[in-house]
Amino acid sequence: MDILESIDERGVADLTLNRPRRRNAFNRASMLELTKILRRLDSSERVRVVTLSGAGGNFCAGGDIEWMRGLATASPQAQEDDARALSEMFHTLDTLSKPTLAVVEGAAFGGGVGLVACCDVAISESGSKFSMSEVRLGLAPAVIAPYVVRAVGPRTARALFLTGEPIPADRALQIGLIHQIAHKNNIDAARDRVIDALLLGAPGAQTQTKGLVALCEQRPIDLSIRREAARLIVARWASSEGTEGLSSFLEKRTPNWRLSRKA
Repeated sequence: MDILESIDERGVADLTLNRPRRRNAFNRASMLELTKILRRLDSSERVRVVTLSGAGGNFCAGGDIEWMRGLATASPQAQEDDARALSEMFHTLDTLSKPTLAVVEGAAFGGGVGLVACCDVAISESGSKFSMSEVRLGLAPAVIAPYVVRAVGPRTARALFLTGEPIPADRALQIGLIHQIAHKNNIDAARDRVIDALLLGAPGAQTQTKGLVALCEQRPIDLSIRREAARLIVARWASSEGTEGLSSFLEKRTPNWRLSRKA
């Protein structure tokens, strides 16, 4: 299988890109598989958090060169179908209602950077390298551009896209592509700390918070958005999670969504 999947008793779904001989580069089959799995996890009440990593010491080298070379001579319909499937994979990850965590080791190139930019939280081991060198292949980072531009800003994105230069982990942290760096022997501990923090939040509140960020993105703070935000906080005050969260805080006890998820 191109994607390995496991779900633990806490509701943490670990997805591992599993094409290590190709540095986990994706082709048509693997991107369709990942999209299908993500949709299934998104609809599962059991799942609380989704992590994404790569097998064999690398995260993801982007699109498989052989697959892309084959597309160059494919029919226009086949090219369009695969381009849309690729776009749908990133969109599905980006809009997942569950918190998502990218755990990066080794190479994250091209579309691999896109996957990182689509995740809510991204951590990297200190020796990882990031690169978007599509222009050096006569291509453009078209499908990943919206997510990378949002993550790092348009001017930084232009510099990275146009030069195609490798980006070390400390630079990726500086520009906001990742949120944390860990040494190789500490990456699992860093991953676990982020997961523990994510599991403290109420599931419904996290889903609505992700929607709130999307609502606020690149919109002016006008009357319309202020009213929408006010409606959301009223709904959360009245929700079962909101009632339980405020009561548990005042009563100095653990809220029920954490009690039900203990290992």
